[in-house]
Amino acid sequence: MSDTSKTNDQRADSRADHPAGTFSEQERAAMKARAAELKAEARGSRAEKKAAKDEAACLSKIADMASPDREVATRVHDIVTNTAPELAPTTWYGQPAYAKDGKVVCFFRSGLLDKERYSTLGFSVEANLDEDGGLWPTSYAVAGLDDAGEATIAELVRKALR
Repeated sequence: MSDTSKTNDQRADSRADHPAGTFSEQERAAMKARAAELKAEARGSRAEKKAAKDEAACLSKIADMASPDREVATRVHDIVTNTAPELAPTTWYGQPAYAKDGKVVCFFRSGLLDKERYSTLGFSVEANLDEDGGLWPTSYAVAGLDDAGEATIAELVRKALR
């Protein structure tokens, strides 16, 4: 008997175990598994679409900034996303921000948009910047970035996620 014949015979035997027009337990289990897969894909797809939309909004806010804030915000974006890829770009109060599990950890505020003399890199209560003594900074003035400033931002982002 060929392998194909065995498979057809096995199918006929399994169909004989239940009434015509109904599904076997194995078939029902397979359909439930597939339905669960489709639901998971739909949830994942929605989450992926939201993440892409949030990132596009963040990048759009950066692109809309006037120079020199645009260049500084672009550099901050690069530093944050390269240092902590687990942070998702988003917006917070209309400014670029970076969130973990939907909670903003750090953000950039344009000084020009706020009519201030400097921009601000800030950290929310979700950032783990706590220091002994009960006093620590949660925001930093950013008027420009040199190599030391970029290294400081990278270290602050790493520390915020510990």
